[in-house]
Amino acid sequence: MTDAAALAARVREGELRLHELDDHADPDVAAAARRHLVESETDASLDAVGNYGFPAAAAEPNVENMIGAVQVPLGVAGPVAVDGGAADGEAFLPLATTEGALLASVNRGCSVLNAAGGATARIIKSGMTRAPVFRVADVVEAEALVEWVRDNVDRLRAAAAETTNHGELLDVTPYVVGNSVYLRFRYDTKDAMGMNMATIATEAACDVVEAETEASLVALSGNLCTDKKPAAINAVEGRGRSVTADVTVPREVVEDRLHTTPEAIAELNTRKNLIGSAKAGSLGFNAHVANVVAAMFLATGQDEAQVVEGANAITTAEVRRAEASAGSDGDLYVSVSLSSLEVGTVGGGTKLPTQAEALDVLGIRGGGDPPGSNADAFAEYIAAGALAGELSLLSALASQHLSSAHAELGR
Repeated sequence: MTDAAALAARVREGELRLHELDDHADPDVAAAARRHLVESETDASLDAVGNYGFPAAAAEPNVENMIGAVQVPLGVAGPVAVDGGAADGEAFLPLATTEGALLASVNRGCSVLNAAGGATARIIKSGMTRAPVFRVADVVEAEALVEWVRDNVDRLRAAAAETTNHGELLDVTPYVVGNSVYLRFRYDTKDAMGMNMATIATEAACDVVEAETEASLVALSGNLCTDKKPAAINAVEGRGRSVTADVTVPREVVEDRLHTTPEAIAELNTRKNLIGSAKAGSLGFNAHVANVVAAMFLATGQDEAQVVEGANAITTAEVRRAEASAGSDGDLYVSVSLSSLEVGTVGGGTKLPTQAEALDVLGIRGGGDPPGSNADAFAEYIAAGALAGELSLLSALASQHLSSAHAELGR
């Protein structure tokens, strides 16, 4: 009996638990034992799952009870030219997806961006948030807590700073609902996505609040952060990076490359992305920003659940005409504004071998110089990719080519 089979038998007999296998074997053998157990208890064959290309030890910080790896096809779009505050020059965009035609669509958008001179992108606001909820007796105590926080931000900042060498508390915004007080802490987390950093730092700050006021901490997260859920506060106040990318595409490029007109795209965007989304009560006023965000998140080791916030975006489109002209000779201006894009180039899944290689494709793995510049550039590249995707899909819809394109690609 192999070591893996023997370990699986011990789990089956109740002598060991799945999570205890790592204490009795190296990570790869432990993973093999779990596969053996799952295969014996189900009708599944896990040969493909067990054929992964990195040491299981590399994934120990990222997953428990590992049995192998799920491989998602990885492609590249571009290169695309990006003039950003941190990103500069041409880059291939790594996208991991199982959705046929997505790469082709984004790639077409990238070629149009290049024909227009490239995309421009800027980080407008930055800061990871954590919002604990406190219980107070009544509105009088709530007001007292709000005033105390406003007068003692420096003390809270000092307490938070003791937990991290990289993060910095930027501000604390209070919100009162009856006898519940929410304090939305916002941090500069440099090149890390920073959720764990913000949580640990906020816990230290909460200790000060409880020691100095009448408030009692109910939970370190009161859902006003807001993490991994659709939320208007993220659309308005931002979370992670708020980034905008835009481009002005000459009319002849729209007509020759996209087979439609600036007027058709602008009207479609208004009726679909703006009015249609408003009627639906959507928090995302865009065509498919989530597609690019999700594909680049999977490729580069981001927290995939935060695609929820990353897709909180607004796409705009308008015809740009010279002031003296009232005719149909204008160019097409398109922008995408992502309000809460939570990304990092250090920590988490970015250390996994294949994800690290995808970050290398962009030239942004690890900490930037200055700190935070790599994550800023990453956000700008994602925004440019989202812009390419929006431009391509809107054009396909405006020209009535969407279904034919999928049919041609056999999707």
